[in-house]
Amino acid sequence: MPGRDTFEIDAMKTEVKSEQLQAIGEANNRNEGCLFGAFLGDALSMPVHWYYDRGALARDYGKVTLLVAPKNPHADSILWRSRYEAPNSRGEILHDQAKYWGQRGIHYHQFLRAGENTLNLQLALELMHSFRDCSGYDSEDYLRRYIDFLTIPGRHRDTYLEECHRIFFTRYAEGKKPHDCGSKDIHIGGLASVPPLAIAYAKDCEVAQAMVQRHVRLTHRGELVETAAKDLTTILHFILQGCGVRESIEKHGTNWIGGRKLKAWATRPDEEVIGRILSPACYLEDAFPASLFLAWKYADDLEAALVANANLGGDNCHRGVVVGALVGASGVPVPRAWKEGLLHQEALVAWLR
Repeated sequence: MPGRDTFEIDAMKTEVKSEQLQAIGEANNRNEGCLFGAFLGDALSMPVHWYYDRGALARDYGKVTLLVAPKNPHADSILWRSRYEAPNSRGEILHDQAKYWGQRGIHYHQFLRAGENTLNLQLALELMHSFRDCSGYDSEDYLRRYIDFLTIPGRHRDTYLEECHRIFFTRYAEGKKPHDCGSKDIHIGGLASVPPLAIAYAKDCEVAQAMVQRHVRLTHRGELVETAAKDLTTILHFILQGCGVRESIEKHGTNWIGGRKLKAWATRPDEEVIGRILSPACYLEDAFPASLFLAWKYADDLEAALVANANLGGDNCHRGVVVGALVGASGVPVPRAWKEGLLHQEALVAWLR
């Protein structure tokens, strides 16, 4: 019959195993929250993306709290001012969407369904597929997928392609090698692919930073976007390791915003902070601190964070990616109805396994 010491050792082993399983479960929840938070931040904001007239946003959609489809006309659309002409067939990326460029009132994402993600998040999903199939990050493989995704008709239904993609394919059409086609960029859309890489390399912050920088530079270059990508990766790393959202932002977001400002701004209406103090537009100088502010203020409530972000308009899709990833990475609950309504839900769940 086993002695007392044997029972005590077995009990200790059971306790250690239980603690290990609990830690694994918590890490899985944080990874899932980070990824779903990013994709939901984009999908929830998609129908009201780039609305700068908040009165028009409220008139057209009410208060956005559900995943809904976009509708035309878009009151603030400036797609009619955007231009892109492919130099040759290698640069053809608009396909059947080209006829809508130059028209007034066209919604940037007019053909997307409720719960569907905009182009940059669909490209983040391509990155995730590449990572899975290559058992790690492979820029050559991703670039092949990126080029195919935009040059093969029917791969996506989004009408708008940001300037970074247009510049990339102009250079690609001119004969430059894919690794040399990225351009200087200062938009928050450059951070859309950070969350999956931060999750994949969550155990080593320096490796995560290096992989993120290598990837972001494929399409977005320049000190501003590289600093933002590095800082977002660092903040996500510490949250994914169990540190608090507010603590991590205050400690590692100092290039953009300080704790004193965060506390002061949290007492003011969101539309005043992001509207009067910070621009709701897509430029990183304001868009990234705006994202950090919303994540800090709503650190305990993913739903409240993403609803607040969506209804502020501007570049709420790409702000939403950052806000959702940061708050979700803490392991707070992801709204079930949103999660089930996300078009790419199954693909996200499969990637996390």
